[in-house]
Amino acid sequence: MYPVSGGFYTYSIRFIDPSWGFAMGWNYVFQWAIVLPLELVVAALTAQWWNSEINVAVWITVFLGFIVIINVFGALGYAEEEFWSSVLKLAAVVVFMLIGLIFVLGGGPSSGRYDEYWGARLWYDPQPFKNGFKGVCSVFVTAAFAFSGTELVGLAAAESENPAKSLPGAIKQVFWRITLFYIVGLLFVGLLVSANDDNLLGANPLIDVNASPFVLAAKYGGIPRFADFMNFIILVSVVSIGNSGVYGGSRTLTALADQGYAPKIFSYVDKAGRPLFSTILILVFGLLGFINLSASGPVVFDWLLALSGLAALFTWGSICLAHIRFRSAWAYQGHTLDEIPFRAAGGVYGSYAGLLIIFLVLVAQFWTALYPLGNEGKIGTAEDFFKSYLALPVVLFFWACGYAWKRTGWLKTSQIDVDTGRRPVNWDLINATKAEIAGYPAWKRVYYYLF
Repeated sequence: MYPVSGGFYTYSIRFIDPSWGFAMGWNYVFQWAIVLPLELVVAALTAQWWNSEINVAVWITVFLGFIVIINVFGALGYAEEEFWSSVLKLAAVVVFMLIGLIFVLGGGPSSGRYDEYWGARLWYDPQPFKNGFKGVCSVFVTAAFAFSGTELVGLAAAESENPAKSLPGAIKQVFWRITLFYIVGLLFVGLLVSANDDNLLGANPLIDVNASPFVLAAKYGGIPRFADFMNFIILVSVVSIGNSGVYGGSRTLTALADQGYAPKIFSYVDKAGRPLFSTILILVFGLLGFINLSASGPVVFDWLLALSGLAALFTWGSICLAHIRFRSAWAYQGHTLDEIPFRAAGGVYGSYAGLLIIFLVLVAQFWTALYPLGNEGKIGTAEDFFKSYLALPVVLFFWACGYAWKRTGWLKTSQIDVDTGRRPVNWDLINATKAEIAGYPAWKRVYYYLF
C-alpha cells in the first residue's frame, strides 16, 4: 500500500506559503473537476461522427459510466488505461505522420486533394501564424488546457514502489510524447489543413464533429476509413483526459483533507487504496456535461474552458517556485544533492526558466484579454476579458480564503521544513537500480537516458 499523493500543491504549502498552497490545491481540484464534464461533452460530440442521430446525452452517459468503471480499480485501473491508451495514441501519431509526409510529397490517392506535390503552399497562402504575434498570444489559454495533465507523472510517483526508477522513465516519455504529438504532428497539420478552413473549430458558432484538423487532413486525403481511425484515436484521447481528471482531482482533494484544508470525510482511503469520497465527488461533477443539452450549453462550455485553461499555468508556476524554494531550503539545512533519489534534468535553473516563461505568457494573455483579436485595437468588454483571464480572480479568491483561515504568509527559508512527512527511501533498491543501469552496454545506457 502506497500513500495517496497530493502532488505539487503539498509542496506549495510547505515551501512557498500555506495560503498559496490552499489556493493552488483547491484551484487544482476545481480545474480537474471542470475538465471531466468538458471532456465528456467533447467525447460525445466526437462520437457523433459515426451517428449524429444519437442524442449527445446517451454518449455522455456511456463515457461517464466507462470512467466510473475504471476508477473502481483505483490507481491500477488508471495506470492500465493510461498505458494502453498511450500506446494506441503514440502508434496512431506515428502512422499519421508517415501518411502526412506522403501527403505533403503528393503521394496521396487520386480521390483526395493530396495526389500532387502539396509542399508548404499553405505557409504562403494563407500563411502560418494567423493574426501575427497577437494571434499566437490569444491561444495561450487553449494551449495551456491542451498541455494540462503533464504534471500527473509527479502525482502518480508517490503511489509507485520505486519512484527513482519509474519517475525518470515517465518524465522522459512525457517529453517525447509532447515533441512527437504536439510539435511534429502539428507541423503536418499546419501543412495539410488551411487556417481558413470552414470546418475548423472556431469557424462556426457551435462545436462541429468535423472540427479536428487531424480528422480533416485524413478526410481530405481520400484514404478510406482513415478519417474514422483518426477520429477514434481522438475519442480515446479525450476519454483518457477525463479519466486523468478524476485521478488528479481526487488525489489532490484527499491530500487537502489530510492536512486540514478540506472536510475530513475526503481523507478517507479504503483498503484498496482508493480515495473513495474524493473520487465520488469529482465523478459527480461529470454530470455538468448534461448542461450542454440546453440552448445555453455552448456558452457554459466556453466559460468552463476559460476557468480550466489558465489554471494550468498557475499550477506549473507553483511547481517551479516550489522546486526553487525546496532546493534553497535543502542547501540551507546542510543537505546535499546526493540525498535526493531523483533530480530534475535542468536542475533549479530549469525551474527559473520555466517560471520566467510562464510569467511572460500570463502577461501576454493579459494583453490579449484586454485588447482581443478583431476589436481593431480597442479595449474589449468585461466578458471578453474574463473569458480569457477568469482563472486569476478564482485563484485570488481561493488565496483570500486560505489566508483568512490559516493567517499565514510567505515562508522564510529558515522556516521551511524539508524533513517532516518525507517518505522513507529504500536506498538499497535505488542503489541496486543504479548498479543495474551502470552494467548496461553503451547503446542501452544511451537508450535509457533518452527514453
